[in-house]
Amino acid sequence: MTEHDLRQIVLANDVRGVAGVTLDEDVARAFGAAFADSLEAKDLILGHDMRLSSPRLARAFAEGAMRRGATVGLAGLSATDQLYCASGLYRAAGAMITASHNPGRDNGIKLCLPGARPISRDTGLDDLRVRAEELLDAREIPEIPGGRLQELDTLEDYVATVLQLAPVPGTRRVTVVVDAGNGMAGLTMPAVAEHLPSVEMIGLHVELDGSFPHHPADPTDPANLTDLAARVREEGADLGLAFDGDADRCTVVDETGAPVPPSAVTALIAEREIARARARGEESPTVVANVVSSRHVAEAVEAAGGRFTVTPVGHSLIKAIMEREDAVFGGEHSAHYYFREFFRADSGMLAALHVLAALEESGSSMSALVAGHTPYAASGEINRRPASAAAAREAVRAAFAPREGVGIDELDGLTVRHWGAAGEQWWFSLRSSNTQQALRLNVEAADEDTMRAVRDEVLGMIDEGTGGDTVHDDTVHEHEHEHEHEEESGGEVAMRSEAGFDGPAWLRRILRCPRCGAELSDAAAQDGAQDGADHVLRCTGQGHEYRIRGGIPVLIAGRD
Repeated sequence: MTEHDLRQIVLANDVRGVAGVTLDEDVARAFGAAFADSLEAKDLILGHDMRLSSPRLARAFAEGAMRRGATVGLAGLSATDQLYCASGLYRAAGAMITASHNPGRDNGIKLCLPGARPISRDTGLDDLRVRAEELLDAREIPEIPGGRLQELDTLEDYVATVLQLAPVPGTRRVTVVVDAGNGMAGLTMPAVAEHLPSVEMIGLHVELDGSFPHHPADPTDPANLTDLAARVREEGADLGLAFDGDADRCTVVDETGAPVPPSAVTALIAEREIARARARGEESPTVVANVVSSRHVAEAVEAAGGRFTVTPVGHSLIKAIMEREDAVFGGEHSAHYYFREFFRADSGMLAALHVLAALEESGSSMSALVAGHTPYAASGEINRRPASAAAAREAVRAAFAPREGVGIDELDGLTVRHWGAAGEQWWFSLRSSNTQQALRLNVEAADEDTMRAVRDEVLGMIDEGTGGDTVHDDTVHEHEHEHEHEEESGGEVAMRSEAGFDGPAWLRRILRCPRCGAELSDAAAQDGAQDGADHVLRCTGQGHEYRIRGGIPVLIAGRD
């Protein structure tokens, strides 16, 4: 049994914890050593964001890697997509010290293999955790000669790369307000904007400050766009851009300050990437987007001559599907945008440049440009916390499944569609959160009245069909707060698609089979419902099963 248990901070695709508490310098040093040990070529690039704890955690990570013989390129202050760019250009592994949009007290580690290839818990991150725990238990990192540090400036190459991949034509003067949220876009956006003579950039909260004095660095929460919207209107600007803390996400507001739905941005960029690929001879370029994206995304892709593929929510899944399908572009409802020519990595900057270029070329306003990409009425994301998410979801499924014209799939949670040629046209997605006992509802319809009717019906089933035990969370966002750390794992998505266990993600991660110690995953009961239990936790070692009662697993050996 390990003395140090890091399972609480090793999430689906990165390490994330409270700086100095669950993620301190010793832990960072151990992860640096473990990462170096995992690399065939012991070369890696290390960047960090502006959080108060980031420089010392980066220094510790570098020390650990260097002790294991690695050459560490110290990139210093960086955006995450800047680190991905360096990893791709230099064909070196990468590590980024950041907690993205999390509060200032938090920090984390994002890792990638050479070429910006992602590392998830299922593809090596859990092995790194085990190795880091071993090093912490030993209280020593054995030294391998040859390790060294090397200063590395990656900003110039990053700027040149994004400008080449998404050139802004310079045909029309455009004024843009950029809210960096005191995050890393305060470094990267001015560096890019100085090469855009047709773009006047007005900076807002561009000072790098890891205490986030003005608002949280999460631009997909409408509450954090208030300053930006007001400044856009005050300046008479053509649009506004807001970035998250590590600048890999970008949200757009139009000239009135109204947020542009990420699905509209996905459709807009998809058309441009498809056109460029077709001009180079690709017959039907593929674009991917997750299940919560607007129906219009698929329609826009197909109208542009592309092929659309739907994916579960989550960046590791999207990147894997993009590689499999050789997709030119991918988008998520959480304002992550992925580009094949950018090593299939996500980049808020590339998305911003595409929007600026499209606006210049259109000769119209931002609101007019996106009007054609918002043809349907959408609810945004509505969160509810029923006593049992699985029971509530099943009640909704049972109510809608028998209805004529309804189609149901469970690629990621529950998606119900009714979109015939005539009559009511609508669809909704009902997905479980990975960090709390919550359901996330997104509804879209051909008209506002139908959307509201479907939304209210589904919410009524959730609120009233669980014995009055519902805990309400009425926040309505077009985003997923746990994106980048818990929602993206293929394992996590598989667990919840048929999940009967409604426990929080941290508990899922630490549960083990009491008989053999193997990990546990949700599954349907092999012999059908047993004593009312349709789902079980099944161990990945010897296949032992443990029933789930009322969302709670019965982990008692001999009682399954």
